[in-house]
Amino acid sequence: MSDVPLAGTKLKVAKPLPVRAEPILPRAKPLASADAAVPAPAGSLAIPVGIDADLASIRLDVFHRYRERAIKSQGVIAALVCMSHMVVQEAPAWALSMFIHMVTLVTMAMITVPEPVPYKAQHLVVAPPEEQKIEEIKEIAEETDKPVEKPSPPPPEKGANVDKSVVLENPTFAGENVPPIDLNDPQASPSTNETSPTGIETMTKSDVLATPSAVTDSLQGRKNAEDPKKVEEEGGNKASQESVASALKWLANHQLPDGGWSFNHLLCPTCRDKCRDAGKMAEARNAATGLALLPFLGSGQTHKESARYKSTINNGLNFLVNHMRISSQGGALNESGGNMYSHGIATIALCEAYAMTKDMKLLTPARAALNFTCYAQDPKGGGWRYNPRQAGDTSVVGWQLMALKSGYMADLLVPKGVSRKASLFLDHVQSDGGTLYGYTDAGKGSDATVAVGLLSRMYLGWKKDNTALQRGVQWLANRGPSAGNMYYNYYATQVMRHWEGEEWKTWNRQMRDQLIHAQARQGHELGSWFTGAGDNGAVPGGRLYCTAMATMILEVYYRHMPIYRLQSMEQDFPD
Repeated sequence: MSDVPLAGTKLKVAKPLPVRAEPILPRAKPLASADAAVPAPAGSLAIPVGIDADLASIRLDVFHRYRERAIKSQGVIAALVCMSHMVVQEAPAWALSMFIHMVTLVTMAMITVPEPVPYKAQHLVVAPPEEQKIEEIKEIAEETDKPVEKPSPPPPEKGANVDKSVVLENPTFAGENVPPIDLNDPQASPSTNETSPTGIETMTKSDVLATPSAVTDSLQGRKNAEDPKKVEEEGGNKASQESVASALKWLANHQLPDGGWSFNHLLCPTCRDKCRDAGKMAEARNAATGLALLPFLGSGQTHKESARYKSTINNGLNFLVNHMRISSQGGALNESGGNMYSHGIATIALCEAYAMTKDMKLLTPARAALNFTCYAQDPKGGGWRYNPRQAGDTSVVGWQLMALKSGYMADLLVPKGVSRKASLFLDHVQSDGGTLYGYTDAGKGSDATVAVGLLSRMYLGWKKDNTALQRGVQWLANRGPSAGNMYYNYYATQVMRHWEGEEWKTWNRQMRDQLIHAQARQGHELGSWFTGAGDNGAVPGGRLYCTAMATMILEVYYRHMPIYRLQSMEQDFPD
C-alpha cells in the first residue's frame, strides 16, 4: 500500500494506538504529490517534507531531553513510593508508632502555649491607710465638714451653766456590733472620757445642770397625775383618769418582745388578731415606739419611777437608743414610712425621759437626737419635712419644734438660729397676719395646720396679747373639737389649754366627754380608740396611733403646764 493517500479512496477506520509515554508531535498536512513524505528510519520521528532540518533537529533534542527528565522523575517517584510501601509493610509496628509519635511531639513543641497560672484562694486585702500627721487629718476633717452647716451656739452669759455640745466622731450605726443598752444596768453609766456603745462621746454628771428650773416649772405638773383633786382643778375627772389608765394597759399589752411597738399591732404575740384596725406603716417602728412611750411619760411614769410600767418604759427607751444611727450630723431616728415624723416623735420621748429622770444613760442619745434635728432643718426656708434639709411643711415642723422644746426643758442646748429660721417658715405659710396657716405655703391649709401653726407660735414666744394669736384661738373655738380628726384635736387641745379661760373650759368639756364615750369598752380592744378615715393618720397608724393621741389629749391637764402662767413664762425658746 502506497504511503500517499489516493484521491477519492475511502479510508478504513484505524484502530486506536496504545498510549505512549513520549509526546506526539502534530502530524504534517498531506501533500498532493507522491513525494510528499520521506520514510523515516526506525526508532526516529518522521520529518515532514518542507520542514527545515535544523528546526527538526531542535525539536528532536527537546523531545529527548523531556523524555529523559520524565523517565528520571518517574523513577524517583516510583522509588519513593516503593520505599514507603516497603517501610510500612516491613517495618515493625513499634518503630512505626514511635515515628508517628515523634512527629506529633515535634509538631506540638513548635506551638507556643503561655505558662498556666496556678490557682490561689482569693482574699479581700485592705491596705492600711498611709500614715498621716494630726495636722493633715484635721485639714481633711475641716474640708469634709464644709458643706454641713452646723449651728454654732451663742456664748453663755456670765455665771450661767453651760450645756456642752457633743462632737460626734467615729460614727457607729445601729446594727453594726452595737451592744444593747440596758438603762437599768449600773455598769452602763458613762464616765469621764468614755465612749458610749453608740459611739458618741459622753459626759459626766458635773457637766449637767444640777437643778434645772425649766423642768421644775414645765414638767412638775406630771406629778399631779396621781392626785384626783388637782386633776379635777385643771379640767379632768375620775372618768378621764380611768380612760387613761385603761389606755396605758392596752398599750403595754401590745408591746413587741424586742421592746418596741408597731403600728401593725397584730404583730404583737399577745394580740393574735383580737383587735381590729391595724395600721399600715409596720416598718415605722421608731415612730410607733416613740408615740406609745409618750402617754406613759405624760402621766408622770418613767423607767425609774412607775408602779406597773417601769420595765415597759425601759424596754421602749432601749429600743429607741439602739436603733439610733450615729453620724457626724447627730443621732438619726428617721426611717422608711415615718421619715422625719419618726425622728421628731422619738426625740420627744428621749428628751422627756431624760428631763424627768436625769438618767445619764439618756443624756448622750437625747443630745445626739437634738443635734440631728438641728442639722435636718431646711437651711433656707427654716422648716422640716420628710427628708433632712428638705423644704418644710407645717405638719412635720410641729413635731420638730416640740422635740426642741422638750430638749430645752431638759436643759439641753438649743441654738438660737434654729428657732429664728422656724419663725421664718411660719411667716411663709401664714395668712391673715398669722391667724391661719397653710401646709407648705400661705394657700389653703386645713384645721390641723392652723392648730399646729398657732401652737408653734406659742412655743416660739408669741405673747397672749398678740392680736393674730387671739384671732386664731377664737377661730379654733368656733370650730370646736372634731369627731374624727384626732390629729387636729391633739394640737388644738394644747393651744386651748395654754390659752385657758372660758374658751378652754368650753373646749375641754366637749373634747373630754367625747373621747371618754368613744373609747372601746370590751374584749381585747378595751381601752383603745379608732376614729376611722376622718384623720389622715388613722388608717396608716391604725388603732395604736389613735390610742396614743387620744390618751395624750386626756393627759393635757398635767402633761404640760400652761405656757402663759407666771411660773413658766421664762421657758420660751432663746431669741
